[in-house]
Amino acid sequence: MFQLPIDSLQAEFDHHVNLNHLVVEAETGSGKSTRLPMWAAKHGRVLVIEPRRIACTSLAEFLAEQSGEPIGRKVGYAIKLHAYFDEKTEVVFVTPGVALRWFSENKLADFDVVIVDEFHERRWDIDLLTAILKQENQHRLIVTSATLEGEKLSRYLNAKRLRSEGRCFPVTVTHRSTDSRYLPNKKGCEQEVVGAVKEALEDEDGDILVFLPGRKEIAQCAQMLQSSSDVMVVKLHASVSDEERHRALTVQKQRKVVLATNVAETSLTIPNIRVVIDSGLERRTVQRNGRTALTLTNISKASAAQRMGRAGRVTEGACIRLYGEHAPLELVTPPELHREELVEPMLAAACCGYRLSTLDFLDSIPEKSLEASHSTLLSMEAIDEDGNVTQHGRKVYPLPIDALFADLVTRIQAKPEKEAMIDLAAALSVPAQLYQRQSGEVAELLSQEEPYGCDASLLIRLVRGEQLSGIIIDASALEEALGLAKQMREVFELPELDVASRYKREALFFSIASLHPELVFVRRARRRDALGNGVVEMLVGRNSRFPDKEEAAIVLDSHSVPGRGVKQTLNLASVMMPIPLTLLRELEFGEWRQGETNYEEETPRATMHLVYAGRTVCSEHQALQGDVAVQSIVEMIEDETLLPGFASQRKQQIQHWKLYNALGLNVEGEEVNDLASLTFSSWLKDQLETLGVENVDDMALFEPEDLTFNGVPEWEYDDFTEQYPLELSLPELQLDVEYYASRKLVQVVYREGNRKGDPKRWELPRWAGWKIQYKKASRVIDVK
Repeated sequence: MFQLPIDSLQAEFDHHVNLNHLVVEAETGSGKSTRLPMWAAKHGRVLVIEPRRIACTSLAEFLAEQSGEPIGRKVGYAIKLHAYFDEKTEVVFVTPGVALRWFSENKLADFDVVIVDEFHERRWDIDLLTAILKQENQHRLIVTSATLEGEKLSRYLNAKRLRSEGRCFPVTVTHRSTDSRYLPNKKGCEQEVVGAVKEALEDEDGDILVFLPGRKEIAQCAQMLQSSSDVMVVKLHASVSDEERHRALTVQKQRKVVLATNVAETSLTIPNIRVVIDSGLERRTVQRNGRTALTLTNISKASAAQRMGRAGRVTEGACIRLYGEHAPLELVTPPELHREELVEPMLAAACCGYRLSTLDFLDSIPEKSLEASHSTLLSMEAIDEDGNVTQHGRKVYPLPIDALFADLVTRIQAKPEKEAMIDLAAALSVPAQLYQRQSGEVAELLSQEEPYGCDASLLIRLVRGEQLSGIIIDASALEEALGLAKQMREVFELPELDVASRYKREALFFSIASLHPELVFVRRARRRDALGNGVVEMLVGRNSRFPDKEEAAIVLDSHSVPGRGVKQTLNLASVMMPIPLTLLRELEFGEWRQGETNYEEETPRATMHLVYAGRTVCSEHQALQGDVAVQSIVEMIEDETLLPGFASQRKQQIQHWKLYNALGLNVEGEEVNDLASLTFSSWLKDQLETLGVENVDDMALFEPEDLTFNGVPEWEYDDFTEQYPLELSLPELQLDVEYYASRKLVQVVYREGNRKGDPKRWELPRWAGWKIQYKKASRVIDVK
């Protein structure tokens, strides 16, 4: 058998695996992903958890071939929608999602050894599985990681640390930037990559692997290289077809350039790679203002080392980096549990019998993120107040789709709408978009075939096999969506896709909005490109067909990108379902706010506005009843429409009462509640509610004397008001009086009058011991 650097650890591995958990550190290309599972199989049945689906299937197929047995016999795998194994399979490769679901069913009782590969990627599901397995302590746990994480991991797991030095072949590293601290840069990235590829094609032998941040950059580089080169250009990312993946992972007769995302960083061996070109960039999720945003960022030093190692697997290699030798990169990639919303991890933990907040993680989870996700799952009724999974949560979790869509699928009861939601959820749950829109005349044809501008309806029709104009279908993405739809239809015992029930759009959006009101957005009154739901603002994304004429929508898919500065986040809606504003009225979304009061046949009626996310959805004239009626009565009394003179009299009594207390004259010690916030309107509203007033007609049953303000004692009131008047009438001068008891200051304030001179001291009350000022506009003088 071909010797690999990891082979030097086999004797040590065999000795310690029966005694301790193990943390195995080895450089990229050492062979740990292929050797360790077979070594571990001598000590029991092995489950290997691989973070990426491509690595999971490729490693299983490679080891099955090495064993001389068909896939599924000795070595098998299980991923979403596909499984090749049985109860006798010795080594089973799975993705983390599958492993978590199996744990929730029987705690992985069918396995003796669990290998967690590539822990340093710090995916949330890998971190969660490791924490749960550590807590359970029922399996021999073997964790592999880049050397930067090994010591910390071994302490965390109380594990034996095994280290393998070196790789198969040496790799020479060069940096294209003359500035040693130059960071990776998106600007001009594609041109830089193409230039480096062309140079490598001339100067080096073998195939070339290029690391790019995403599908967009891969597509642009592929187009530029295919037009100027005779080499085979192959794309490799999570959504490529099986045929494209096979071309990337096998030797071809023609020289090959593989353009890949970081799916090629770990576990995969791409044969004949002589050169790695590293852009130094990746797309990574981050938390911004409580939302998960996808941002373009620099890779970590750990990722840089992983990428470099791709070149030293089958021959001596070269790594060309488009950034400076001493660029200040992060040491390791921050864990996803720090970068994303925790709804999925929290539900997964609950289904496995644990509370996310109490598990021991390698790095503690932010409390704010825990609280937000707990609140979300409570509203979905997936967990209870204590964080335990509910029966509904157990129905939601096993579905191979996002928790939100799983919640909708399980809670929509009507069969036609449940089927439609399943097909829509399937389309929304694949990594790639099902279609790309075309422009020109064919786009007009699409508008005729799907006239609502409804992205959701279009996706459902595609999953159900309809052929539509103006779009280019991603065949592999559609195939995966069909598989998901078929699987969920079987779970819920619903008809197959070719006999899908016809549904009504109105019934579907009514069901979705009823169950998840937060998905309903309305256009901003002044910014037509923006929509809000009272918490989040969305911009209409370029991929959505949402019509300009529509005012409201259900947003079923969106993504967030960084805006200006470090705090701004732009949320772009990509899948939208137009809805009428009348739906918000029907569902009573928003709050009613009272406008003007008018009289119709001597009956007062208020104009009520239904306001949602700051936008008036509708306005109606309503007879005044209940709280609305009480508020309207208060306003009519204040503007003297009802009980003329009553409001001014009670307002003065309230002001005198406040002054009476401020002067310390409330010697009886009567309880005074919220004196500072006491106003005429708040007092009157309390009085009317106490009396049981429900409409304006009820006021005919009461006299002003029934609404008495209990303030300054009645036997003191006349003397007190004479000593501390609130208004003064002097020759040609009307004054208001304001008292500042803590400062022993009285201000007499000009209200109206033609007098040219200021008031004299002898014209004013005694106010012994008080400082007196006269104020007119901004002019303030002392009165002596």
